[in-house]
Amino acid sequence: MIINGKQYQTIWMEGNTIHTIEQNKLPEEFEIITIDTLEDVAKSISTMIIRGAPAIGAMGAFGLAQAIQKMEVPNKVDITNVRDFLFESRPTAYDLQHGLDFVVNETLSRSEPAIMKKTAMESAQSYVDASAEACRKIGEYGNTIVQDGDKLLTHCNAGALATVDYGTALAPMRIAHENGKNIFIFVDETRPRLQGAKLTAFELHEEGIPHAVIADNAAGFFMARGDVDMVITGTDRVASNGDVANKIGTYEKAVVAHENGIPVYIAAPISTIDFTCPTGKDIPIEVRDENEVLDVNGLRVVSQGSGALNPAFDVTPAKYITGIITEQGIFNPSELDKIFRL
Repeated sequence: MIINGKQYQTIWMEGNTIHTIEQNKLPEEFEIITIDTLEDVAKSISTMIIRGAPAIGAMGAFGLAQAIQKMEVPNKVDITNVRDFLFESRPTAYDLQHGLDFVVNETLSRSEPAIMKKTAMESAQSYVDASAEACRKIGEYGNTIVQDGDKLLTHCNAGALATVDYGTALAPMRIAHENGKNIFIFVDETRPRLQGAKLTAFELHEEGIPHAVIADNAAGFFMARGDVDMVITGTDRVASNGDVANKIGTYEKAVVAHENGIPVYIAAPISTIDFTCPTGKDIPIEVRDENEVLDVNGLRVVSQGSGALNPAFDVTPAKYITGIITEQGIFNPSELDKIFRL
């Protein structure tokens, strides 16, 4: 992605130190932070310094590899304990489990401590590189369904900031723009944390892609007027039947789009598909601190004495989804069994 005219990835590793963009400070401040401890890896995920399923998976892979380097003698018990500790930081995002398990399995396939440490680092980097390449391919496949002149709507942030690079939902938009297609993006603000207003709009502005931020409850207005040609969002987990969990409010957008005859596409690497999860009802839904709803940028906007409910995700049934854009192509939600599982 381009920020201030320079190419960046969301997360990378130099030596045994993890570097990532502090996303809570965007768009007002652009800061790169370094992470050197297991506790800070977990904190970076739980406090959404880094967020978005593929990016969380990358942080988990790097964080586990970093922890293994600090073990005097790596062993299955300690490695598994670290894996479980990191997984609890945000359990809805399946990429986190996928990234952690990839490093665990590769590392435990070795027996000599020095080789285990080397394998942990190499497997983590391999996972992260593959994640970035998957998103690039998602962009290429998604570009095939984006027409010149299309007006697209997206929810939350599924751009490069939510991945290692390129993004999921924003990847087709990036490729379409690079290919000279005249597109326009409606960006839902995405309460309560405003990832659309703060992050998606930031990314689109940096890359010169035409867009406008809209209030979450304005999407139906523009759909009913015929101003939206397609909805593309990301997802944090896809069940094997094609149901998807994504940022709260995605379900509403999909239902309204369906009512107005607007196609809804979900962009996701295969690492986000949980083939062991039968339906969306089986996906754990993270509930976050009520203060995210009660406050805006530290300022309370709700009367004292009122509480809030703050589910971070909702589930969109497969029947409302036109297709799932992956690095292997675009699939109907009922066709996920055709995907080659990595």
